[in-house]
Amino acid sequence: MSLLKMRDIVKSFNGVTVLRGVNLTVEEGTVHALLGENGAGKSTLMNVLTGVYTRDGGTIEFDGKVIGDITIRQSEQLGIAFVHQELNLFNDLKVYENIFLGKEYANRFGKLDKKKMIAETRQLFQELGVEIDPTELAENLTTSQKQLLEISKALFFKAKLLILDEPTTALNTEEINHLFGIINNLKKKGTSFIFISHKMPEIFELSDRYTVFRNGEFIKEGNISEVTPESVTKLMVGDGYDNKSVYQERPVGETVLKLKNFSGPGFHDVSLEVKKGQIIGLTGLQGAGSSEVLQCMFGYVQPSGGEMEIHGKKAEHYSIHTMMKAGIAMLPSNRKENSVIPDMSLLENMYLSEHTLSAFKMHINKKKEKEKFENYRSMLNIKAENSSAPILSLSGGNQQKVFIAKWLNTDAQILLFDNPTQGIDVGAKAEIYRLILELAKQGKTILINTLEIPEIQKVADFCAVFYNGSIIKILRHDEIDETTVMLYSTNAVKSQEVKG
Repeated sequence: MSLLKMRDIVKSFNGVTVLRGVNLTVEEGTVHALLGENGAGKSTLMNVLTGVYTRDGGTIEFDGKVIGDITIRQSEQLGIAFVHQELNLFNDLKVYENIFLGKEYANRFGKLDKKKMIAETRQLFQELGVEIDPTELAENLTTSQKQLLEISKALFFKAKLLILDEPTTALNTEEINHLFGIINNLKKKGTSFIFISHKMPEIFELSDRYTVFRNGEFIKEGNISEVTPESVTKLMVGDGYDNKSVYQERPVGETVLKLKNFSGPGFHDVSLEVKKGQIIGLTGLQGAGSSEVLQCMFGYVQPSGGEMEIHGKKAEHYSIHTMMKAGIAMLPSNRKENSVIPDMSLLENMYLSEHTLSAFKMHINKKKEKEKFENYRSMLNIKAENSSAPILSLSGGNQQKVFIAKWLNTDAQILLFDNPTQGIDVGAKAEIYRLILELAKQGKTILINTLEIPEIQKVADFCAVFYNGSIIKILRHDEIDETTVMLYSTNAVKSQEVKG
């Protein structure tokens, strides 16, 4: 039986049609994969369903009832919950306060019943196997804990339909398996899911059916068992699909970056030398220390030991501004919290870092900045109407391209990319890979941290595998494969040489 039927949905913004009569049907007790590149219309359709946007045409039927214009509150009352890729928690509230926000319990005297809310939150976490203290401030949680909190929040109020937008981005393998176990158990009880992801292995492991959108149009739907990852990707991308390896060897220069027994929060005794024009992949299980090293190198946190040399000079002061002046740039993993300035335009988000370095200038030449933006828009294939559009008007993948442009605009020579293709579709990923290789050819030095080994295979000259806070193995490009990396990242092998 169908829980949700969306038919001939049309939506336009400022005269530009972004949904052209699309359809979506979700059966009860199933996981339905909603697939398409960034900008294909997936998020727009979900925002129509949850009352964020009003549709311009088409019909919606949910749980056997035809739904007219819908508000966010009404969608929640119907039993529809949307767990966004960009987390929507209040960092200054406690965990249980985030769960009960707007639905607080009160005692007979009209005061908040904190004990009851804490107890029910703790019981929920126990049922789901989530280890989070209900009284902890949300800002103190790890990114993966915040993701699990968002999902737990949706599950607490017995949603009939959960929309999960890239829910595994910040989760390690164990947490992903745990989440999938929760979803499968709820599915058996009749809960339905819309699963939005760009990770094909997860899509084929979890989903029952699929729908593909491309450029705001419905392309195809069917059973996931009747298609392959390659055929689905071709549906998403169209004639532009290219799954060829992009890695290319290139000449490298002198050593420009050196870490000697570098230690800090979450990592220790990291030693690494990187040459001009090299691409080094960093990986390991979530929390193994690779992301933390990049944060310390960029001055976000202070080291506790060891040293870092930049172009032969020992770093003395660790602050973001100091590292920017030294020619280091960083693309952080949490785009919403650490990159997006929501009240600013694309142009302002792009030139902000460069003008932080050149603060002595009295004025910003908007004409020159617009010209630079247009160059980056062409180079990175940023899908945007104009440079004055709000940054939040773009899809997540196109936002990420703007932030890459922001750092290229500073002329940084050492680029630290922490999970740069997070939430980016297969077509845009290929563009990012080619860009990384092109930047390396131009002499940029790039460190890219990711849990996705195929990404490292496509771009990296070497792969530094982290385990328990330090580098356990450095692999050459021809040694990099998922099995080998997993063996080292789990410490299944220690100092053995990779056998080819």
